[in-house]
Amino acid sequence: MKKRYQVLLVLSLLSMITFLDRVALSSASSDIMKNLNISTVQWGWILGMFTLAYGSFEIPTGWLGDKFGGKRMLIRVVLWWSLFTILTGLASGFIMLLIVRFLFGVGEAGAYPNTSIILSKWFPVLERGRAQATIWGASRIGAALTPFIVLPIQQKYSWHVSFYTLGFVGIIWVIFFIFWQKEDPTKSKDIAQEELKYILDNRDLPTHIKNENTSFWSGFKNKNLVFLLVMYICYAVGAYFFQSWFHTYLQKGRQIPAQQLIWASSIPYLLAALGCFTGGWLSDMACLRWGKKWGRRIVPMVGLFVSGICIMSAALVNDNLTCIILLGIGMAFMDVTAPVAWAVAMDMGGTKSGTVSGAMNSAGLLGAYLSTVVFGYLASTYGYYLPVLLIGVLVFCGTFVWLKIDATQKIQFRKISTL
Repeated sequence: MKKRYQVLLVLSLLSMITFLDRVALSSASSDIMKNLNISTVQWGWILGMFTLAYGSFEIPTGWLGDKFGGKRMLIRVVLWWSLFTILTGLASGFIMLLIVRFLFGVGEAGAYPNTSIILSKWFPVLERGRAQATIWGASRIGAALTPFIVLPIQQKYSWHVSFYTLGFVGIIWVIFFIFWQKEDPTKSKDIAQEELKYILDNRDLPTHIKNENTSFWSGFKNKNLVFLLVMYICYAVGAYFFQSWFHTYLQKGRQIPAQQLIWASSIPYLLAALGCFTGGWLSDMACLRWGKKWGRRIVPMVGLFVSGICIMSAALVNDNLTCIILLGIGMAFMDVTAPVAWAVAMDMGGTKSGTVSGAMNSAGLLGAYLSTVVFGYLASTYGYYLPVLLIGVLVFCGTFVWLKIDATQKIQFRKISTL
């Protein structure tokens, strides 16, 4: 196996662990809410608190990765979130869980921007869609596996033990990563010279990358970046419904029996993994045929269009099986967007791909935070169908924002002069 694919495999494993830890809370929601006497509205705040912290620290952690290297930041990120995954299992009430999940979000922020930094150094431009597809597909597989791991541990031991287990898995990954991974392929001793030359000739990065002081806010003068952020808000609102409220929606909103929840919770994530793998591959192929501008647009446009319709329809049907099928198809088509969006952030960001992808994810997470909290209030007042319907509408709107995004235009950041 070529060295860059080995790097991708290790980072994909991390992506699986990331979503195992993230979705575990949703999978354990019923037991935690009952055990800690937490209401539906309070649960919305707990879910939203993670998203708020995660989004707030995406930009600075991505910027630090651009400055000091993706490997160094990923080590800090995974150690931090693994610790607070373990502490989640020690939570004894609403306030403690709220604080722990906030700090969990602070720690996990920067995981994907810093993964993108490493990928931008190890992968040629026209392989980035597929590389991101593998990363995001792995995350969905991790989420699909979560009910099979978390729920049996809960049933045999307790929900506390499931978080202890997942936290230690992250620590083991870090120990391996510290000794194995190199920041840049030029520093790797076991990469073939032919592969190294191919990467360096096709990754569209300066031969010598300088750490220059630049103004982050100057990048917002480029409307491309603004539209990228708006699009990702529409996508993230849908994605975080599945990560946060989906299991609770099936259990409380649809009254699906406990013995059916494992498969009902997992099937949409398995379809989403297929969507991620397909989206990145199709986007790279479309770039070869129609150029990067339309090649990066057309695939996620179709994805969000179909996804929005499916989610809106799922909210309105009465039959549970039909609802689950529609949500599964909706999630699959929605997630063709994820790898393409992150590939576009790498294309537009260049040597600042961590900063640009961090900004994109921060915008999405802000929207996800607001929708996660509002979901709890709407579900308590009007029932679960209305917030799901509104989520479908927002995902659908993201289709048309892609028409304003041009992956061929790099974001320019103004240099800060020093005396």
